[in-house]
Amino acid sequence: MRGLQGKRALVTGGAQGIGRACVEAFLSYGCSVVISDIDNETGLATVEELKAKGGDIYFIHGDMLDEKFCEEQVAFAIEKMGGIDFLINNAFSFIAAGLEATRNEWQRSLEVGPIGFAKMTQEVSKLMEQQGKGAIVNISSISAHIAQPGRWTYNAAKGAVNQLTKCTALDLAPMGIRVNSVSPGWIWTREVLKAAGYDQEKYEPIWGKYHMMRRCGQPEEVASACMFLCSDEASFITGTDLPVDGGYLGLGGEGIGEDAEYAGSN
Repeated sequence: MRGLQGKRALVTGGAQGIGRACVEAFLSYGCSVVISDIDNETGLATVEELKAKGGDIYFIHGDMLDEKFCEEQVAFAIEKMGGIDFLINNAFSFIAAGLEATRNEWQRSLEVGPIGFAKMTQEVSKLMEQQGKGAIVNISSISAHIAQPGRWTYNAAKGAVNQLTKCTALDLAPMGIRVNSVSPGWIWTREVLKAAGYDQEKYEPIWGKYHMMRRCGQPEEVASACMFLCSDEASFITGTDLPVDGGYLGLGGEGIGEDAEYAGSN
């Protein structure tokens, strides 16, 4: 895709799952990448592995709950790469609490999530404005669009991400900065694998029924959408949300139906 080669990217929560898939995609285009993650051990291992493959990659450890850490990430990226062309706001707290949600659960959901996204956007926009160009992609979710049982915290936080995307896109457009989001469906990330008891083969056909394509997605498929939104191919796209959900959000209450004919999985 045009406009990615040799650029500089910052990916929060980049040590695993969708974040790591974005990191690997950026590296495949010859980009330099800084990743941040709350998991120090996994972050260091990820950087060591990808550096061994020739990747220009750096790691900074911290918690998005800490406002200073947001500032430190940007300063670190400038130190290591000289600037930031792309930001993937990915790090998020998967707290699925409903009626019994505590104030602390609400605070972490919102502060690590949309507030953390907003702070990162504030910090990188200063740099991108000087450069005259930049792209930000926020990782949202199908949960931003629908009701799910017992998930007030997560769904409300992701819903806020979608509205934040539109508002920041409006205000940053005069600076040459585009802001978009992606809404993944059920993706085989750490949390989904954990929920499946690490038995992907068993749960693929079960959870696949929630999607028109009768399967869950892979992190790499979300990363591809993020690369598109960062690239010059999306030069006239901002303030929008791109579902990467295998048709999840297009289904009604009937789902795909037990007897529905199906032509394939791709």
